[in-house]
Amino acid sequence: MKIKIEKQSFPLKAPFAITGHVFTASDTVCVTLEDNGYIGRGEAVGIYYKNETAESMIAQLEAVIDDIRAGITRDMIQTMLPLGGARNALDCAFWDLEAKRKGSSIWDLLQIKPKTLISVATIGIDSPDAMAEVARQYAQYPNLKVKLSGDEPILRLEAIRAARPDVTLIVDVNQGWTFEELKEYTPAAARLGISMIEQPLPRGGDEALEGFKSAVPLGADESCLDTSEYETAARRYDVINIKLDKCGGLTEGLEIVKRAKRDGKGLMVGNMVGSSLSMAPSYVIGQYCQFVDIDGPIFLKQDVDHALQYGDGGVVSLPTPELWG
Repeated sequence: MKIKIEKQSFPLKAPFAITGHVFTASDTVCVTLEDNGYIGRGEAVGIYYKNETAESMIAQLEAVIDDIRAGITRDMIQTMLPLGGARNALDCAFWDLEAKRKGSSIWDLLQIKPKTLISVATIGIDSPDAMAEVARQYAQYPNLKVKLSGDEPILRLEAIRAARPDVTLIVDVNQGWTFEELKEYTPAAARLGISMIEQPLPRGGDEALEGFKSAVPLGADESCLDTSEYETAARRYDVINIKLDKCGGLTEGLEIVKRAKRDGKGLMVGNMVGSSLSMAPSYVIGQYCQFVDIDGPIFLKQDVDHALQYGDGGVVSLPTPELWG
């Protein structure tokens, strides 16, 4: 088994703001596996709020590089590497390699018939007027995700709703509210027809949600990294957001899907603003989700070759075998 590990940087078209962070580029790690002429690839961005960087992910991968060359399996890496971007890139490369070896597709491997996905477009934090203008510019998207903080969130939502009375809106707070603010804001959010509020409270500080009946469904993102945190999150949230970077790959993501479907939880697939190579395995998770957020590549100045195609209405083309899977 041969392996190549590369850092790649994708500048953003414009700075993108969420609670506590402004991003100007997406630094990724690409893993390429080659075995007897068959090639599989995977990409990771990592978990910024766990201080993952391209350099830290590369260091994790290099620590197991001899094992990879010796022929470890996808099952073995689930315990050899911790959750996070490094394992995600390697895990997804193994899935791609398996499809190539078998002359098959990811859909055949998983025995599912794929459907075309419709992604949200995401609006970063800005002034109410600026956010409303972006919502108008996204006229072709029927579903929008709005980044909010504790700074006049309802004023921003009112401006966006006035600009787009037709659109389905979900909100992502990125841990930016207190429990008191959540209770204050949810009635107005319900009035404005918000379909879901994602991660309103800080990770590790959401115990108050147990037994709380929200007027708007609540989603867990940072509060549910992988299956080890699923049971606790399921007691507190209505929707689980699966991001392959945080859970450690498609293998773990599919296990979260299984548990959430068992429990009747809603599902969302999210992203860390990577290229189409990051979105391709997330497309698999999206087959099971009511909320789909795989819009990362539309923020990049340039995507990878054989990229996903983003069309009118937020329709995203299926990954081609040349891209992944």
